[in-house]
Amino acid sequence: MLAKNKKPLLADLLFPESDDQQDFADGILSIPPEQRKLHTETYDFTVGTVFEKLIKNSIRVPDFQRKYVWNQVQASKLIESLIIQCPLPVIYLNQESNEDLSVIDGNQRLTSIKNFLQDGFQLKGLTAYPELEGFRYSDLDPRFQRHIQNRTLRCIVILKDTHPQVKFDVFERLNSGATKLNPQELRHGIYFGQLMILTTKLVKESNLLSILDIKHDKRMKAEELMLRFWALSENMKNYKKPLSTFINSFCDQNRSPNEDRRSSLSKEFVDALNGVVNLLGPLSFRIFDKNLNVQSPFNSALYDALMVGISHLQKSNELKEMTQKQAQNLLAKLLETDERFKESISVHTSDEAHVQYRVKEVVKLYKK
Repeated sequence: MLAKNKKPLLADLLFPESDDQQDFADGILSIPPEQRKLHTETYDFTVGTVFEKLIKNSIRVPDFQRKYVWNQVQASKLIESLIIQCPLPVIYLNQESNEDLSVIDGNQRLTSIKNFLQDGFQLKGLTAYPELEGFRYSDLDPRFQRHIQNRTLRCIVILKDTHPQVKFDVFERLNSGATKLNPQELRHGIYFGQLMILTTKLVKESNLLSILDIKHDKRMKAEELMLRFWALSENMKNYKKPLSTFINSFCDQNRSPNEDRRSSLSKEFVDALNGVVNLLGPLSFRIFDKNLNVQSPFNSALYDALMVGISHLQKSNELKEMTQKQAQNLLAKLLETDERFKESISVHTSDEAHVQYRVKEVVKLYKK
């Protein structure tokens, strides 16, 4: 009977619950009601104006959206729609703090228009004007060129005075592509600046990917873990769920750190990462049993506890000296005997009490 009772906990430990969807709902409720309003303006930009803004990068396609997937026929149909004055879907843009705009929804259309006006492809698969088959933009009669340039695109701009968490929620609502963007990809677009540039750079320079056994981090998991560490490490005492909103607040407040601040953040992360690896070696951030057999290759809640806990001990010069085997055995014992700790890294992992408890226990475990 005892073994049966333990099965759900073991499953939770190996396959912790994801709080992402609930985080989106909780995130909106965590801000005052009067700040939950979306501030927008609607513009009818000409194709020529949009093209000029794309060239000047005053309309920017965020890094995570840069993958262009439309084929030549799809792009050609869009150009033909402009020619026959067929209404196009609305394009959604985000107003940055410097008044520039970034694309929320409409990357494929905008990239197709930019490519065509730069002679990037020949028209193909036309049905209304097959006479233009094989033409590039420069091949068209100037009257066709002006006609295309003067067509308007309805754009809804989410203004910069909209609360960042409301923007985050709206981005998620509009996130309807074939591959839905995850919270970090959304975050990278909304809070793009020196902080996001730093995370991308530091992921490449540190050995985080190899430690996590990630060959190609296409979904920005490592970047999110980095931001997660900084947010919790710097403001643990004021942590409130949802974790996603807590990370968003850190990103909003630290969007453009100066050089000294970037250097400090980099050092704090690298020191903590090296500290964990020196203690646990190949078992870093993994769930393992008393025989040091790995049961789960990575646990993000355990990552929080180890990174934040070890960083705290490093800063206070209280990290205990021990061999890797000693450090591994101590953590194995904690994982085996402390039911509350196991729960804190497996069930509702973003709860305030669980976050605080797991970090506190790691500090106790490795403190002098």
